[in-house]
Amino acid sequence: MPDTSTLQIRKGASQSLDEATAVRELAQQLRQDDTALAIFYCSSKYDLQKLAAALQSEFGNVPLIGCTTAGEISPFGYRNDSLAGVSIGKEGFIAESISFELAPFQIADGESSVDQLVARLASRGRTPTTTNTFGFLLVDGLSMQEEIVVSAIHQRLHGIQLIGGSAGDDVNFGATHIYHQGKFHQNIALMTLIQTEYPFHVFRTQHFVESECKMVVTGADPANRIVHEINGEPAGREFARAVGLELAELTPLIFAAHPVVVRIGGDYYVRSIQKVNADGSLTFFCAIDEGLVLTVARGVDMIESLRAAFEDVRAHVGIPQLVLGCDCILRRLELEQRDIKERAGQIMADNNVVGFATYGEQFNAMHVNQTFTGVAIGSRQRGSLQKL
Repeated sequence: MPDTSTLQIRKGASQSLDEATAVRELAQQLRQDDTALAIFYCSSKYDLQKLAAALQSEFGNVPLIGCTTAGEISPFGYRNDSLAGVSIGKEGFIAESISFELAPFQIADGESSVDQLVARLASRGRTPTTTNTFGFLLVDGLSMQEEIVVSAIHQRLHGIQLIGGSAGDDVNFGATHIYHQGKFHQNIALMTLIQTEYPFHVFRTQHFVESECKMVVTGADPANRIVHEINGEPAGREFARAVGLELAELTPLIFAAHPVVVRIGGDYYVRSIQKVNADGSLTFFCAIDEGLVLTVARGVDMIESLRAAFEDVRAHVGIPQLVLGCDCILRRLELEQRDIKERAGQIMADNNVVGFATYGEQFNAMHVNQTFTGVAIGSRQRGSLQKL
């Protein structure tokens, strides 16, 4: 057990658009002896080849992972066009990462990767269990493989909880990248298992609840996440009718304000629409199949739901010393539309969140949208928890 209840956490960010300068400024803030894991999130506006070279030069042999984003969550709140990150010291932590290809994805590869990580952790520390280990997954945000990947991985984790996010590219939807072993890669997933002697809490929050308006998918291309028909009508037109609009009025901001939810195992999970296509079909951020019942969601106060989520976090681990957070880009767009991004960003900063805006989030066996998924790590040792 560690001798102190204070985590060896270093957080930092740079808003320089020069790759060498940004990495140097971040490395200065994150540098510490005996780093178990460092994680960074970067805008896709950087020259990734130059950024990778700078990262290798500054971080050397430090275990370093990261991805491109649709926006960053820095120690100072929400940021765009920046580089943000965190390093975690070895005292009380062991981390192992492995990547695997998604083009195509083989279920056996995902299962084998998890088995390898579990074996590595067991050889270095304790047998990974639900109380001492959690998983962190980064996925190419344009691979459209998240559902099958997270399902295969979670099944092999035997109850160990998992959170993660799909990499972004500043809402260009052109190319997203994952960083591992000194290089940026496309069409991969990167799985990390983190074992710790400190208390942690895996959670998710969304600010949407179900309404009375239900629809049935009657025509779909699940492999490409495209819905052609809803209730037997052209999908875009029928969705527009359901939310009281015309087809021409459907925009990303409308989709952010009017997602749909599906009920799975008694809970509702958000399924968000990415865009309306030229033929009137709808492309989703998650897999959608024929026969699925969609419920139009209605929003509640995002600020209050975020505060409530972190109050619950504090009930579990006290004031979090670090939250690894994955926040949907559609939440970011809504925050900006409602002019409440600074308020939400302050809540993130107050709870030591470091993370990024994603093209989708992972939570245990689910790939979801318009959700914040996170793992909060407390400063108290296990066995010495106190009430707030």
